[in-house]
Amino acid sequence: MFLELIAVIFAGIAAAGVVMLLNRALKGRLPRWIAPVAAGLAMIAATIASEYGWYPRTKAALPKGLVVAETIRNQSFYRPWTQVVPYIDRFAAVDTATMKSHQAHPQVFLADLYFFGRWAPVSKRPAVLDCNKWQRALASGTTVFSGTGLPKGLDWVAGEADDAILTTACGG
Repeated sequence: MFLELIAVIFAGIAAAGVVMLLNRALKGRLPRWIAPVAAGLAMIAATIASEYGWYPRTKAALPKGLVVAETIRNQSFYRPWTQVVPYIDRFAAVDTATMKSHQAHPQVFLADLYFFGRWAPVSKRPAVLDCNKWQRALASGTTVFSGTGLPKGLDWVAGEADDAILTTACGG
């Protein structure tokens, strides 16, 4: 966040500098208000580029096997450009490389879910995914895994037909 603030400030300074050099080359023909307006517009452009560039940069940096399951788009009234094209500020990913299936129930998987947010630290949660019954549950400290049965102490959530996490993990 701090580095983005510095980048926005430098974009404003650079734009104002270019306008001042242009004004000097034109022997002072430009109005005085052009430099601060150019600085402000450059700062807004840098902010917009940073907002829309966060998701592609973060997705490109994900390790192999971490598959994006769901994205959350954001619109804000104080960012009018997001009304036209919403930007992605959060997403969830499933670690398919380290998914483990249950021996007695091959359609039940233990997978790590990662939750990314634009200004939030990455959060990792283990989840139990039942592809047969199309349900999922976050594993917690009270979850008990037995040798032959399904885990006990889970709060199962029935998946919708288009549940992104189950679709990504179960391939269906």
